[in-house]
Amino acid sequence: MHHDLFDVAIVGCGPSGVVAAGLLGQAGLRVYVCDRLTEVHEIPRAIALDHEIMRVFQQLGVAEAVAPFCEPFTPSEYFGVDGQLIRRMTMVAPPFPQGYTPSMVFTQPEVERVLRERVAQMPNVVMDLGVEMDTLSQDTQGVSLSLRDGRTLHARYAIACDGGSSPVRTQLNMPLEDLDFDEPWLVVDVLMNERGLAKLPKVSVQYCEPERPCTLVIGPKNHRRWEISLNPGEDPKHAATPEATWRLLSRWITPEDGTLWRQSSYRFHALVAQQWRRGHVFLAGDAAHMQPPFLGQGMCQGIRDVSNLAWKLAAVLRGEVTGASAEALLDSYGDERKAHVRELTSRIKHVGAVICQRDPVKARERDAAMLAQCGGKVKDTPRQDILPPLTTGWLAAQDHHAARGSLFPQPWLLRGPQRQRMDAIAGNGWRLVLAPGQTAPGIAGALPWLRTVALGTADALETDGVAEAWLQRHQSVAALVRPDNYVYGVAGTADEAAALVAALATRLGVAAEACAA
Repeated sequence: MHHDLFDVAIVGCGPSGVVAAGLLGQAGLRVYVCDRLTEVHEIPRAIALDHEIMRVFQQLGVAEAVAPFCEPFTPSEYFGVDGQLIRRMTMVAPPFPQGYTPSMVFTQPEVERVLRERVAQMPNVVMDLGVEMDTLSQDTQGVSLSLRDGRTLHARYAIACDGGSSPVRTQLNMPLEDLDFDEPWLVVDVLMNERGLAKLPKVSVQYCEPERPCTLVIGPKNHRRWEISLNPGEDPKHAATPEATWRLLSRWITPEDGTLWRQSSYRFHALVAQQWRRGHVFLAGDAAHMQPPFLGQGMCQGIRDVSNLAWKLAAVLRGEVTGASAEALLDSYGDERKAHVRELTSRIKHVGAVICQRDPVKARERDAAMLAQCGGKVKDTPRQDILPPLTTGWLAAQDHHAARGSLFPQPWLLRGPQRQRMDAIAGNGWRLVLAPGQTAPGIAGALPWLRTVALGTADALETDGVAEAWLQRHQSVAALVRPDNYVYGVAGTADEAAALVAALATRLGVAAEACAA
């Protein structure tokens, strides 16, 4: 083997690539990440992130640093054909389940800079910017990357985070499956002045109008985004000229109200890779999937990918999981994420179908049906309710259980006089969270890779009862939580908890006795 062997090479240093580099670097691995551009994209493509992603940022130690560039997402109000309110999307009520505001808008270039600065501090990560990959090859030992500047790098695994047109995916001939969505839209970002802001709604709006569906998103500070659908026969290139863009915006504002930050015409697609792994290479982020932007999930999905993959790669590379168990664990990445992306994309398409109904008769029927559903009074629908759980892969054999595969909450715990979020105390490995009054099964103590969080004890006094309420709601005395904060399984009794932990140890191929030695 080569002396310059990396554990993982990552192609692409956008949001997914930089988070992958950070999580793997934090796990103590030797990581290489390259990007053909030297700087972050100065144009914000993503505008929304959610509490699950903030929890990953917390794990990386950057939650405080990104906070100045984030603001709570305003409610989204949907208006029907005749201008009447038909739906309102909001946030779940406090206390917030993950310890952060559930949905936020953010300034992407600034947040990416914070992430890169964090990764740049890691001595075991090489961040190679302004460097393009030429070709990638692999054998039974690992992966070789040939760079345009003539260098060759070797790594045991590689992750393609190289975007929608992914050269890695193309070279490996890993096709995308089309989930049947293809529409032309114009996306416009405007930096507003005071005069302009006064003219605009104070919440985000979905105009579900058959003649031209469009969206207004309230971004951070004075940033406002419009997504405007293009009609048949309209030239997307022409629509993206300043003159045509201002004409489309004239319903709301004039050039005196702000400056165009960017305007681009896009085809909104729904695509997902058929395979997410080929040998030692994994696809993540836009290289693995693209979804329409109706719930602002594009970047969130990429970060969910790498958060899912990073702990699995780390367990294998550190030799904690070996042999057939290691292969099964790595294969579970694509199984889990593909099923999740497909399900969320179908839910996003459903939201899109509501917004984009072009037939006025059907649109009026839609409006009437939505109002009838809520008895004529529009109730708040939390955006978080639309996110699906994991349903397949590295989960306990409890298919019937609603809690399995869902995101476990992150309660605030009192430690002495200080309030801290659970992960700050219990870390980000495997955790067994026990309801108050429960004691840990004996086997848990024999597994050094498993931390026990006994709610209601001196080390884990909840301030808001978030996790206790969660366990009660799921009629559970214990939850076994994965390193990516998803629930592996739950237990209704102490005996079930012991069996759950023992079964996981067996599946990971980790003997409790060997660990206890």
